[in-house]
Amino acid sequence: MRRNLLPVLALLCGTLFLFLGNGLQGLLLPVRGSIEGYSNEILGLLGTTWASGFVVGCFVAPNVVRRIGHVRAFSSFLALICLNVLLTGLLVDQTAWLILRAITGFCTAGTSMIIESWLNERATSESRGTIFSLYISITLFGVVGGQLMVPFADVSTPTLFMIGGILYSIAALPTTLSKAASPQPLKRARLDLKGLFRNSPISFVGILLIGIANGAYGTLGAVFATRAGLDQSSVAAMVSITIFAGALMQFPAGRLSDKMDRRYVLAGLSAAAALAGLAVALMRPAGVYDIVVLVAIYGAAANSLYPIAVAHANDFAAPEDFVKVSGGLLLLYGIGTIIGPSLGGPVMSWAGPYALFAVTAAAHILITAYAIVRSRQRAPVPTGDREVYTASPSANGPLSTPESLSLDPRAQTTSTTTEGNRKEN
Repeated sequence: MRRNLLPVLALLCGTLFLFLGNGLQGLLLPVRGSIEGYSNEILGLLGTTWASGFVVGCFVAPNVVRRIGHVRAFSSFLALICLNVLLTGLLVDQTAWLILRAITGFCTAGTSMIIESWLNERATSESRGTIFSLYISITLFGVVGGQLMVPFADVSTPTLFMIGGILYSIAALPTTLSKAASPQPLKRARLDLKGLFRNSPISFVGILLIGIANGAYGTLGAVFATRAGLDQSSVAAMVSITIFAGALMQFPAGRLSDKMDRRYVLAGLSAAAALAGLAVALMRPAGVYDIVVLVAIYGAAANSLYPIAVAHANDFAAPEDFVKVSGGLLLLYGIGTIIGPSLGGPVMSWAGPYALFAVTAAAHILITAYAIVRSRQRAPVPTGDREVYTASPSANGPLSTPESLSLDPRAQTTSTTTEGNRKEN
């Protein structure tokens, strides 16, 4: 096992620095934007443009890689990201920031897809599960680690933007200096909305609403905390605790969904997220401790929903359709993250910063209601025939790409099963 992991350690190291930069930049911009007096609508659009660029990148980046190769494409994408974060610190202008965020989202999709395809190429049947788990953990700790850098420098100076550029530059080294052969061409993303809805209506609707809620909070959570009077350290702690709480809750929630109708688990967790959000929206707590506790409860429930919805969809899909179904839901989630910040910003401007959680609560209430309705209209898959729950990198951190699904051990298992059935027939 150790021998199988050695070839991917450099890639995983580069991944860590990539997500450190993503986490730092993702929190730095809304905090700095709030200090500069940018409106909630503009701050929400920072998330919308990034997510839009990312989703477009999932479709277009494979063509770029085919034309110029993995190493050149990876170096180009990272160079643009590095350039963008430095320009963001120099050009403190809301229009420039929106354009740069869209380009960064596009390039982040490209770099992520290349890393994931490289890891998939190096993974063996023996090491695939370990590599997938390491990849999830590194993306999580990278994002949180980047966010926790924010309190260590003055947000109003270019220092943190320069640190972001350094992190992205380091991320390029392991791949560009590697002598390993390039992996197979990237897979093209596909989105079959009709097929996804026919397969599982609750997963289709639920994933879209989860994307809206997570996109709104992921982009505007720091804006809420700043508007509520929290200092830089408290803002970073609040945003990070949401991710950690979700990571800790994924496994007990997932195991519970393996033993009972997943729609009931979705309904229960969505209701818990809605109640926590409504508590923040209606009680308007001013103390740091009260806000952090309620947000931690919110994060634990809200960030556990995505992998359960994906597992439920795959319960009803053919084994060989795992990548197709999961990839389609991932892109649908991306569409939700485009809508969420665009909706949350104006609501916050109209009703105040605490109204952000009214937006997330509305989404979670709709998930709860629809999950209960669907549980009355379709029988659950028997426990023995269900797909076993697996944690997802998109549940707590930034968007992941469809290429990451090829690294998931479930894709390898279903592929092997399908090939075995063909031989038997």
